[in-house]
Amino acid sequence: MLGLQSASASSTLTLNIKKTPSIGEPKVTLYGVLKPARAGLQIRIETKINGKWTRTSIGAKSKASGTWKVEVISTILAGSATYRAIANVNGRNIYSNLRSLNIDLGSVITTADPSLLISLSGPGSRIHGVDISKWQHPGNKPIDFTKMFDAGVRFVMIKASDGRDSSDVDARKWLAQDMDAAQAAGLYTGFYHYAYLPNSTDEASVITEAQTQAQKAIWRLASVGGYNDKTLPYALDLENNCIQPNGSSCSRYASKNLVTLFATTWLRTVKEKTGRTPMIYSYSLFLENSLLRTEELRSYPLWLAHYGVNPADPLGQPGQKLSGCFVHAWTSSNCSSQWVIWQYSSCGIGSKYGVPSSRLDLNVFRGDVNSFVQLTKGTWIPEVTDMMPINEPTTMQLLNSTFSTTDKPAIFQVSALRPSQLPVVTGTVKLELTGTNILLNQSVVRSKNGTFTLTVKGIPVGIWDALVKFEDQSGTHASNAVPIQILMAQGVKPTSTPTPSAKPGTSTKTPVDSCKNQIVN
Repeated sequence: MLGLQSASASSTLTLNIKKTPSIGEPKVTLYGVLKPARAGLQIRIETKINGKWTRTSIGAKSKASGTWKVEVISTILAGSATYRAIANVNGRNIYSNLRSLNIDLGSVITTADPSLLISLSGPGSRIHGVDISKWQHPGNKPIDFTKMFDAGVRFVMIKASDGRDSSDVDARKWLAQDMDAAQAAGLYTGFYHYAYLPNSTDEASVITEAQTQAQKAIWRLASVGGYNDKTLPYALDLENNCIQPNGSSCSRYASKNLVTLFATTWLRTVKEKTGRTPMIYSYSLFLENSLLRTEELRSYPLWLAHYGVNPADPLGQPGQKLSGCFVHAWTSSNCSSQWVIWQYSSCGIGSKYGVPSSRLDLNVFRGDVNSFVQLTKGTWIPEVTDMMPINEPTTMQLLNSTFSTTDKPAIFQVSALRPSQLPVVTGTVKLELTGTNILLNQSVVRSKNGTFTLTVKGIPVGIWDALVKFEDQSGTHASNAVPIQILMAQGVKPTSTPTPSAKPGTSTKTPVDSCKNQIVN
């Protein structure tokens, strides 16, 4: 034990930050060295904003040499923060030196009408926005949009329609009043439709329902006079693919094909009949699991919900996770989501923004004022960037394998590379014994160089023909497999340790604070 403590105490971790300028958003590289060198150790990044250290979603694995590196895109227009790297060595946290990062793209504020000044007053010097529905009118109280404008907000997305007629009544009730009052206060207004998919597997029925709900949105837009020079496009709020609810659970979900068919039909219909490109609102996990990746979907702006990430952090952005990518139609090859609006919190302080409710959804716009004005015209064009491939061929190689007796895990080192010989960005590896359905205990660690370390427990005694398989559930990289023969001898059977029984007592549930890990401002 003393040896382990001594090893962790003598470990060091360094952090460096390099910013690569570009015409658009700068690329930021964080890199360093862990000493003594150790492969596969998780390096996390923390940021200090407003005097508090907060863990980010950025991280990397150390290589055998001890080096580590991660590249991200900064989407803020201006801002600064201090960073440190952290690693856990033998149960003890070690921290790197501190590094600061400053971003200033020198954005110019321009507008034709000074009374409608679009200020960059949101986190990261972005354009600040909110979204509202009936929940911001408790007790039928109105919203003070002048106070909202004075608080720095410049756009508000209003729930205008709903796929359910019962909820649609509530949306219609406040739409005209909120839109008029918000625009009178100098705010740009947009609209969103909450969608429900039909309980059907018939494509014709899904198309009909999508067209019906699109028509409802079109009529609702017409009821307030249509688009004007202060409006943002209509958005499809698509975050629920349950088509057969069962109380608090769901008995049946729509397939990816049908969800995609519904979305594209709705978006296409609204675009054709209004002359402006609508948006789609959702969150990364839903986009990845419930929608196909198509060029048509990507042609629509993405309004992305992602909480718990500080938009004031120069490296903070939605749609990212610690390892790998959320893969959907808007994911670029560097794992960055091509979002236009980011809903970063549902815990805005209502009174601060003139809202009678205690909470309020907060948003920021990606880009400068000119980009914002372009979006209001409904002529949005997707950014030209390297997007995630679809079913790209994969080169796979078994680098090393170790197996002997049943009491020891089998370990396989596997490389999976793209045609360019760069590492794959998504996917995993697993072992499959030929001709049997034996359940194996498998765990995988992926390094940044594209090497996977697969640890397998539970292989029975005998000679086994097997496949080490690479699979990618996202469909980014094609599957591949390497055959192998495994010889397992009987190992020493360990003595089981009795599990102590739980002591009787009374448990009390602590109320869950949904805003605990969110940005509250």
